[in-house]
Amino acid sequence: MILTDQQILAEIGKGTIVIEPYDPGCLGTNSYDVHLGRYLATYRDAVLDARRHNEIDTFELDAAEGYVLQPGQLYLGVTAEYTETHATVPFLEGKSSVGRLGIDIHATAGKGDVGFCNHWTLEISVSVPVRVYPGMPIGQLIYFAVQGDVATFYNRKPSAKYNRRSDRPVESMMWQNTF
Repeated sequence: MILTDQQILAEIGKGTIVIEPYDPGCLGTNSYDVHLGRYLATYRDAVLDARRHNEIDTFELDAAEGYVLQPGQLYLGVTAEYTETHATVPFLEGKSSVGRLGIDIHATAGKGDVGFCNHWTLEISVSVPVRVYPGMPIGQLIYFAVQGDVATFYNRKPSAKYNRRSDRPVESMMWQNTF
């Protein structure tokens, strides 16, 4: 079941959904709009290796000039909003207006976990050059009800790799897995 606007507000009131900063104008019928943060990052190496730490270069977007994203380049972005979800499963989806500009905001990681507490790292790619700006609407969070008890919340999971709070994009931590 997807939460409606009233249910999202009720969860915010209970503290089981946290959105900072919160803007009532961003609450949709059954979603909450999130915005592109101030930072983007790109990987340093042309070839990424799943078994090693692939480092990134992070840069700040100019609010007036924006930044032109190029096809064939993976960008890591971040939401301006910090979120916490303690009783529902959050899904991040792109806004239709963003998709119509040829921007994909996530490759595979659109689902969060109960207990996720952070800014969302975006895996951005574009089909044509597109100028983007910090603060522009970039996606929407949709919340799904959970059935049953949760044994281990993400923010309490010892093996969770993305628990450190950051308003900057976070690179892949695949290298921390054993394989």
